Amino acid sequence: MASRRTLKAAQAVREVVSMAILADLKDPRNEGVTVTYVEVSADMRLAKVHVSVMGDESHQKLCLHGLQSAAGYLQQKVAKRIDTRYTPRIQFLLDMGVKKSIAIARLLGDVLPDDVSPNEALAADASAEDPSAEIDSSSDLAGDVAPPDDSPATDSHAIDSQETNAQDRESSSGR
Repeated sequence: MASRRTLKAAQAVREVVSMAILADLKDPRNEGVTVTYVEVSADMRLAKVHVSVMGDESHQKLCLHGLQSAAGYLQQKVAKRIDTRYTPRIQFLLDMGVKKSIAIARLLGDVLPDDVSPNEALAADASAEDPSAEIDSSSDLAGDVAPPDDSPATDSHAIDSQETNAQDRESSSGR
């Protein structure tokens, strides 16, 4: 399990690199790049930046080459943001998760009948696995609906509990 320090460093690297790709890099090879996630090694010397690139395989390779050539500049931006003994060396890796999910959705669209969308099929599958996902209209929870924003809350239980909490705070501070 990653430590809190490495998770914070990974978050900082992700923010800096994604903003720099979006705003600072003028290389046309780096169009259509999304930073999906970052892994930082435990010794903070290596940061694996996973990116998703829209386009065919040749465009993806070209984009990775462009990102790797800008790695020194991006590493310098990261060094200004995080205060560590070593600045992580940035390594770019292609994340195929987005492309695989699009391909799966396309396959589901081909297999399913025309009247059911892939999103509806996935939602139905999720609710079949988790029976608590659906709320039965006859249950007690179905009637508990929050009042609209323009009407005042008239739930006496909520008002009573607020008064009780206020009284508890007053009595504990007086001791």
